[in-house]
Amino acid sequence: MTGFSDAVLRVEQHGPVRQLVLDRPRQRNALNAALVDALTAALSEAETDPATRAVLITGAGPSFCAGADLQHLLMLSESGESPVPFLRTVSDLTRRIEISPLPVVAALHGHAVAGGMEIALACDAVVAETDTLIGDGHIRNHLVPGAGSAVRMRRKLGDALGRWLGLTGELLPAERFLATGWLHSLVEPGRTADEGLRAAKVLAAAANPAQAAFKRMFAVLDDEPRVEAGLALELEEFERHWSTHDVPHELRRFFTRRSAG
Repeated sequence: MTGFSDAVLRVEQHGPVRQLVLDRPRQRNALNAALVDALTAALSEAETDPATRAVLITGAGPSFCAGADLQHLLMLSESGESPVPFLRTVSDLTRRIEISPLPVVAALHGHAVAGGMEIALACDAVVAETDTLIGDGHIRNHLVPGAGSAVRMRRKLGDALGRWLGLTGELLPAERFLATGWLHSLVEPGRTADEGLRAAKVLAAAANPAQAAFKRMFAVLDDEPRVEAGLALELEEFERHWSTHDVPHELRRFFTRRSAG
């Protein structure tokens, strides 16, 4: 195994599998600009490495990923900037994962919420620890999604469950997702990285130009123009909602309640 790290992302090589470890554990690996940029760059580097045939995304600390860093969204608002350009980079990242020639596996534990779930929805295979809490969660903070929940959730999970997660913001234990077929496997706590690596190695062993072509066809047959239009619509709706409702006020209330509790 070889590897390196920067401030927010740790990269490890396990034979043919490139493991990308989200490394903001104290923030539950919430997505800020540095982490999204690092993930995007690391995916590009993996795609150009002939020795890498699959990618595994995991999270350090207690959670896989708790979504966009709400403090980052507030900072943008208070500096007079729209969060939409940042969210567009997250949306672009999920699309990059979806159309990458390399198969990508997500290994979930703790929490996979909002942007964390959106990353997982874009992956080719998902494994999770039992009791991992998974959900869209945006509306709990008066937000709408901007990186693929509305586009992929109903397609990957089924219309009824996708609508429920979107319209309630509820987080459900991973066991509830096994019957949808979205989860490749469910493992005991502490084993998710090993199980993700096992799945990634199976995909890596099958790698050849036909596998990349198959993945390309999946993207096209999922109606690529509609996906692109849907991702654009999400960002438009986010911008409309952000500009017509005082979302930063609600985010400040969230942090005030959390610090008081």
